[in-house]
Amino acid sequence: MSQLSYGQFNGLTQQEAENRLRTYGPNLVSAGKKRSSASMLLSYFKSPLVIILVFAGTISAFLGDLVDAGIIYFVVGMSVILGFYQESKAENAAAALQERIRTTATVSRDGRRVEIPVSDVVPGDLVYLSPGDLVPADGKVLSAKDLFIDQAALTGESFPAEKDSAPDLDAKSDVDRTDLAFMGTSVISGNGTIGITKTGASTAYGEIAMELVGKVPETEFDRGLRRFGYLIMQVTLLLVIFVFFINALFKHDVLTALIFSVALAVGLTPELLPMIVTINLATGAMAMAGKGVIVRKLSTIQNFGSMDTLCTDKTGTLTENKITLTSHVNINNKDSNDVLLLAELNSNFQSGLRTPLDDAIMAHESLDLTNYARVDEIPFDFVRRRVSVIVVQASKFLLISKGATIEMLGACSLYEDENQELPLTDDVKQKVQEQYEALSKEGRRILAVARKQVEKKSSYAVSDETDMVFVGLLTFTDPPKQTAPASLQMLKDSGIDLKILTGDNEFVAAHICDQLNIKVTRIVTGDELSTINDSALARVAEETNVFARVTPEQKNRVMVALRKNGHVVGFMGDGINDAASIRTADVGISVDNAVDVAKAAADIILLQNDLTVLAQGVQEGRKTLGNSMKYIMMGTSSNFGNMFSAAGASLFLPFLPMLPSQILLNNLLYDISELAIPTDNVDSEYLKTPHRWDMHFVREFMVFFGPVSSIFDYLTFGVMLFVFAASPALFQTAWFLESISTQTLIIFVIRTRRTPFYRSRPSKPIVISTLATVIVPLLLPFTPLGKLLGLVVPPASFFLALAIFIAAYLTLTERLKNYFYRKLARGA
Repeated sequence: MSQLSYGQFNGLTQQEAENRLRTYGPNLVSAGKKRSSASMLLSYFKSPLVIILVFAGTISAFLGDLVDAGIIYFVVGMSVILGFYQESKAENAAAALQERIRTTATVSRDGRRVEIPVSDVVPGDLVYLSPGDLVPADGKVLSAKDLFIDQAALTGESFPAEKDSAPDLDAKSDVDRTDLAFMGTSVISGNGTIGITKTGASTAYGEIAMELVGKVPETEFDRGLRRFGYLIMQVTLLLVIFVFFINALFKHDVLTALIFSVALAVGLTPELLPMIVTINLATGAMAMAGKGVIVRKLSTIQNFGSMDTLCTDKTGTLTENKITLTSHVNINNKDSNDVLLLAELNSNFQSGLRTPLDDAIMAHESLDLTNYARVDEIPFDFVRRRVSVIVVQASKFLLISKGATIEMLGACSLYEDENQELPLTDDVKQKVQEQYEALSKEGRRILAVARKQVEKKSSYAVSDETDMVFVGLLTFTDPPKQTAPASLQMLKDSGIDLKILTGDNEFVAAHICDQLNIKVTRIVTGDELSTINDSALARVAEETNVFARVTPEQKNRVMVALRKNGHVVGFMGDGINDAASIRTADVGISVDNAVDVAKAAADIILLQNDLTVLAQGVQEGRKTLGNSMKYIMMGTSSNFGNMFSAAGASLFLPFLPMLPSQILLNNLLYDISELAIPTDNVDSEYLKTPHRWDMHFVREFMVFFGPVSSIFDYLTFGVMLFVFAASPALFQTAWFLESISTQTLIIFVIRTRRTPFYRSRPSKPIVISTLATVIVPLLLPFTPLGKLLGLVVPPASFFLALAIFIAAYLTLTERLKNYFYRKLARGA
């Protein structure tokens, strides 16, 4: 590690920190760097279709066909600029949301402790660590007290590593050294101070991230888009190659055939799909932010809308998290000041993350603790489920332990009764167990307190927590949230199953469920889970909706089982022990006041710890998915049908059915109208159930509705040839107008499953953009631009025929839509 000055352990001045930030850059790994505007703009020219179009335009210009070349360049330019503008807008919106939930680090600047964004941490900074913090960068441990750090992100080790300031030069590697802390790891317990030596991409985490650039796991939504792209690509290649060779060999010159084929490919391919999806997701993210839900990764919205199972703790979610200490009793269930004193000493002197239970103890009654001094601590862990402190008073050293009742009984051999220490027999344990169960059934949370006199020594360990004296119990209440019944009903109405995974005992969990009218299907405890293998757990997880006294590892097992059963699982948590489960879930959910490690692991952050906010966010997620699917259905029905018609017509007509410039303009106008889809309303019945990406449905929709569009195209061809005896220019004009009108207006039918379609109200932007996209082309033949495009003024009777075709197309599609959803859309 590099040698840097730590300013005599007083940290840096603000001026020096700013200089180093300019020198070393922000504390970000390269995978997270934002693309520059130039690179984003240039990325649009990497598209094979854009490259072919630019090539075709250049050839046209070289051969003197400046009109077609100008139109092609204009279409390419408009598509690129529009896409660049919308994607930039979406990225800026996402970045603004990220700023609302960014993590911070506590550093020393100008001799004062201040909170700064993690990205502003620089080499040489003095950083203070406490439980729940993420280590912001690599550094040397300068001081530590019972500092345990979870390094699983780097080493895969499930147990936290203890850190201290003593040099550790015998370690096999840097990550094994006890005197070094690393970016991305999290503080489990204790406190410490580190001097930062490496930031950003030069950290151990940054080097791993550099290797993983481009290897981000594919979400279900991304996978669906990719498969859809392959489907369109296959259809396009077959169609375009066929049309090109037929036209090049038998009818037109090679250049004309090439430009027409490329234009056909552009017309068939929904090239703006990535942009439309990005706009949809960004619009959804902003709408969700308005509901108090911040999305950290846009693609998560799809999983959020698909979520059908939510796993959550009850504290703070179903309850108010306003915990009150209600009693401190001895083994005879009588008030005991000794129990309260020991509890306050433990809560006051522990250095780990203070829980709401500790806050309730300290707020209950202020006792005089000035005669006691802290000596050491044995931090809490989820195996022992207790925390111990060692205090000294008048040369008497006392170990005080506080934790879960059953685990505490197992570590005790004596109990206190009327100032006497008596053997803790099985009968006495049974008495405590009955007392514990009776209090739990009243909905109270319970902690046990024990003590032990110990000898003075340099440090204490878990091995000292034996043969303790059981002193008594603490009971706490945490009332249900007033909003909980309504939010639970919202989740139920949304088709989401709620499963409670809590560290509390089964009696408390059952009491809360009873208060909230949650029907308990089955309760399984952590002890029972430890005896169930994974195959049996798959069945148990389906049957059970309350898991009590479970460890973080057991929570993970339950969620893995649910995911293997085909569920899209969300997990909501806010503590250190929840971080692993948040990562495991399809949708990791945390809250704004959670510890940093929980927020860093989450995909979605709630600004309020309330299931009502979550339920509202799910609705917005489903709206986003629903609107994304509308564009895909549009692209695979009328758009596909129109291009299929063009390919077929080019085989029997002595001229091109539509000029390449007209096809390109048609496609540009159509795509512009689709940009309003993210604003559209979504039917209430669609929002009631989770929806997942279904390629089977997409294929069936395309095959079923594509030919319907072609039927009216061929009817138009017949009318123009045999009724109007149309010239090539009139034929091309007529089909241009019919094509853009039908494929645009069909949005009103396709956007909803309701019949008739006008029972579902579209958004105003959809109505305006759709009607404008129809009216503008109808006026084009009467303008100089229309003449430039090869359009001519049709006879008045044509517009009557066009109106009949549009009405018939919408009516037939409406009838077939009803049949399709009833008979053919299996599982859609």
